[in-house]
Amino acid sequence: MSLIQGTSGEWEVVIGLEVHAQAITRSKLFSGAATAYGAEPNAQVSLVDAAMPGMLPVLNRAAVEQAVKTGLGLEAEIKLHSVFERKNYFYPDLPQGYQISQYQEPIVGEGRVVIDLEAGDSREIGIERLHMEQDAGKSLHDRHPSKSHVDLNRAGVPLMEIVTKPDLRSAEETGLFLRKLRSILRYLETCDGNMEEGSMRCDVNVSVRKPGDDLGTRCEIKNVNSIRFVQQAIDYEAKRQVRVKEAGGEIEQETRLFDPDRGETRPMRSKEEAHDYRYFPDPDLLPLDLDPAWVEELRAALPELPDARKARFVGDYGLSAYDAGVLVAEKETAEFFESVVEGGRDPKVAANWLTGEVFSALNRSGLDLAEAPVDAEGLGGLLDLIGDGTISGRMAKEVFDAMWQSGKSAAAIVEERGLKQISDSGEIEAIIAAIVADNPGQVEQYKGGNEKVIGWFVGQVMKATQGKANPKLVNELLRKAL
Repeated sequence: MSLIQGTSGEWEVVIGLEVHAQAITRSKLFSGAATAYGAEPNAQVSLVDAAMPGMLPVLNRAAVEQAVKTGLGLEAEIKLHSVFERKNYFYPDLPQGYQISQYQEPIVGEGRVVIDLEAGDSREIGIERLHMEQDAGKSLHDRHPSKSHVDLNRAGVPLMEIVTKPDLRSAEETGLFLRKLRSILRYLETCDGNMEEGSMRCDVNVSVRKPGDDLGTRCEIKNVNSIRFVQQAIDYEAKRQVRVKEAGGEIEQETRLFDPDRGETRPMRSKEEAHDYRYFPDPDLLPLDLDPAWVEELRAALPELPDARKARFVGDYGLSAYDAGVLVAEKETAEFFESVVEGGRDPKVAANWLTGEVFSALNRSGLDLAEAPVDAEGLGGLLDLIGDGTISGRMAKEVFDAMWQSGKSAAAIVEERGLKQISDSGEIEAIIAAIVADNPGQVEQYKGGNEKVIGWFVGQVMKATQGKANPKLVNELLRKAL
């Protein structure tokens, strides 16, 4: 927990989130229209999405399955009986004049997400509920100087709204939670978590209080579309509320927007309450009753999730909790690592190369792991050459850079460039003998107890062999010769 220092003492920040995660489905929640990202405006709109008279919604079974799988992945209660309701409000990109959502009886109840903090600590963040709802369309304000256009491609896209308890206490914790939640969703393959494309968005509820006091009045920051912006918005809003309170003012419950260019929140409208939306059960949709056996089938088919995989990496591969956490944060990274260590390669060496050289190269090139010129098989081949003494660790970095640039295998590059390490003890002994004979002064220093001079001799041998001598063997033979 981090506290804000004000003029009147310390203040505690209380944060709750409403995460809108787009379920991965080929069609919308109540129609057969496509959900693919990037289509021309209004190219994926059915008569149901456009709310034409007489059109009735038909529930998408795949979307229900994704919501249940997500609930199971959040260790949450699955509600076998849930109800769709109409949430009434009026906006140009909401053609029905209401949103079909769930309110009093959601499909998923209470669950939890465990986040890993610094120094090896962890915290459990409570999940209040997950409910299903349809997305609204989008108003476009940059197509005409005096008019707004409406794109209904997103109207009806299936959303899973994941609501946390007010358990988060800092911007940093919130960032950790969102990364962990996104990781779980990606492992489950229920949401791609792509915030840039809008398939995961976040409403942030922020309030401040003196430690131990009752919860303060909260403000909601709407539709923040990156984890970095979520953290910036929390920091700004919490400090703003402290300033207001310490100046003798009261926090008004309101909805605010975050301006990433200015790094600040600003008022949007007064905060609506549930009664403002006049919820009532949707008369066109029957209550949703799930078969318990079907839910258990989904539970049995769940993939290994990040926490379980992290524990296995620590137990089976002997990795530190930190290294295992880095590797399992993204499903693709964990699978890449496991492919590399197949066949008995050293897990720690593989982890170091993946989180070191590979990650650095990805950052420099702006690529994703799936696009990397060096795949798991290629990295494994490089590690084999290090392991059998063909090349040294220093040579290996040169080889890796060449692999990244050319896409060739490590073996091919070593052969082309003549980089094979010299491990012939007779050849190295002859070189050492000549260097020792030519440098009696350094020999006397070593015999006089100056251990550091051994490094000088190693450097001379490496220079004579153009860096190709096996360093471990060089050290052994030098000490013997001296």
